[in-house]
Amino acid sequence: MKKINLQFGLITIFVLLAAFSRTLPHIWNFSPICAMGLFGAAHYDKQWKALLIPLSATWLSDLFINNVLFKQFFPAFTWFYDGFYWQYGTYLLIGVVGYFLFNHKITVAKVLGGSLIATVLFFLISNFGVWAGSAMYGNNFSGLLECYAAGLPFLKGTLGGNLFYSTVFFGGYYLLQKQFTALRLPYLNYA
Repeated sequence: MKKINLQFGLITIFVLLAAFSRTLPHIWNFSPICAMGLFGAAHYDKQWKALLIPLSATWLSDLFINNVLFKQFFPAFTWFYDGFYWQYGTYLLIGVVGYFLFNHKITVAKVLGGSLIATVLFFLISNFGVWAGSAMYGNNFSGLLECYAAGLPFLKGTLGGNLFYSTVFFGGYYLLQKQFTALRLPYLNYA
């Protein structure tokens, strides 16, 4: 039981630290959020933990970002920003995809593939949400394409963040497991 608590605690610390790393200066969309979902999906022993813990960490960091760092942009305490459900829904979807992708076996190809899938999902869904939820673009197919085109400069940051943070999370935890056998997860195989 102590071993499982240690593993759970360390994985959760990884996720929380990653969520709050968003408060550090970074290029647009270079974020750990999608990688947190993949890492959680691969490492937590229960699917509800894999979905709920990374999403909760994201929400806590959003509370800090919106109400401390960027409070001048919000007239009152902000529990959720406008259109949050598009991003949060995408994070949940990435967690579900990761849960089935890894299926208790982690390989470099799966981490790379998961990062690419997460990037595409986030780009498609979040930009669709911007198009659907604002008057910035025409309410037609042409407006949707214009919105996707406007999102292209942010795609590089999303991909870079997903690849960087996935490498740090998966590689870092793998190295820790090699060094400290108490961190090895009995239900997980690194190949």
